[in-house]
Amino acid sequence: MGKYFGKIGYGESVETAPGAWEMQFVEKEVYGDVIKNKRTLIDAGDVNDDVKVSIKISFIADPFAVQNFLLIKYATYMGTLWKVTDVEEEYPRLLLTLGGLYNDER
Repeated sequence: MGKYFGKIGYGESVETAPGAWEMQFVEKEVYGDVIKNKRTLIDAGDVNDDVKVSIKISFIADPFAVQNFLLIKYATYMGTLWKVTDVEEEYPRLLLTLGGLYNDER
């Protein structure tokens, strides 16, 4: 379908003080392919509809990505952070499915 270049965000909870936890992020740039690109409008009863995307990105995983694929939280796509809702491992590739906007701290 198309080519992809963007950042993948890996987040891990780290104890910064006794009983205090904080999410720490590492971003890695990857090249890959966009295999699926679908958008859905959700009528939430507000003035504006919510946008949900279903974008599937495939990229060749380096050793860091293979070891830490459970920690993937977000990916950039078209200048926006999107939540990674699903990660599939198809060695040597990882397939990421992007869902709604990523609104958490980073």
